Amino acid sequence: WCNKDGVNYCTPSLNQHIPQYCGSCWAHGTLSALADRIKIARQANLGYADIQLSVQHMLNCGTAGSCHGGSLDGPYQWIKKISESTGAGISYTTSQPYMACSSESREGICPSGDWTCKPEKVAVTCGTFGEKCVGLSHYPNATIAEYGSISGANAMQKEIFARGPIACTIDAGPIEKYTGGIATGFSLMTDHVISVVGWGTDSKEGLYWIVRNSWGEYWGESGYVRVKSGALALERSCAWATLADFTAPEKGNQFTCYEDGSNCQA
Repeated sequence: WCNKDGVNYCTPSLNQHIPQYCGSCWAHGTLSALADRIKIARQANLGYADIQLSVQHMLNCGTAGSCHGGSLDGPYQWIKKISESTGAGISYTTSQPYMACSSESREGICPSGDWTCKPEKVAVTCGTFGEKCVGLSHYPNATIAEYGSISGANAMQKEIFARGPIACTIDAGPIEKYTGGIATGFSLMTDHVISVVGWGTDSKEGLYWIVRNSWGEYWGESGYVRVKSGALALERSCAWATLADFTAPEKGNQFTCYEDGSNCQA
């Protein structure tokens, strides 16, 4: 999907490890795949900027994990649940930027912050100097209609081709020092979540997966790794989600807040 008929439907490759180390791959992998599906639904945005979903909202309020790890399909389960119970889903990064902290984190800036779930930890703005930041009652968000799990190369190809990128688990050890090419090698266990955006065929290695990681663009092939089919246990467990709705200018579905958030204060 990063080059489908000459069009890039992929959202940016991110870095989960800044401003300090955080094991939030489970949130990055799932939300990046979902953000790609938003871009696909928008026909590569039609001139608008990419929508990025808030990993920090997930860390603050989600029930799927923390900076010390999480589950593969838990993020989609949680978004589906809040979508149905509140009418709003996962907020955008512009309303809740990534800080690489969860409530139990003791690294870097984390001990000095409050990472418990409250309105200002879902969507927030700060008016001006000397004014308290406020949580927002209305904010851009994305909701989920359905989610599910798949495994195996055939099922992965069918889902990616039909509806877009998916999130999968992988054995991260063999790719920590990856610098390019097609990663090979058999693995029994997985300990990391990434998003699979497509596949290709190599004359020597055969089918390989195009994988977006969340270790920054300084790593690998500008944040990506190609993985041989059957390698690194990548095909063992994957998750997908379909969109119910998302906030976007062309949809005319945004409740507009004032600059200081005073008309949207939660």
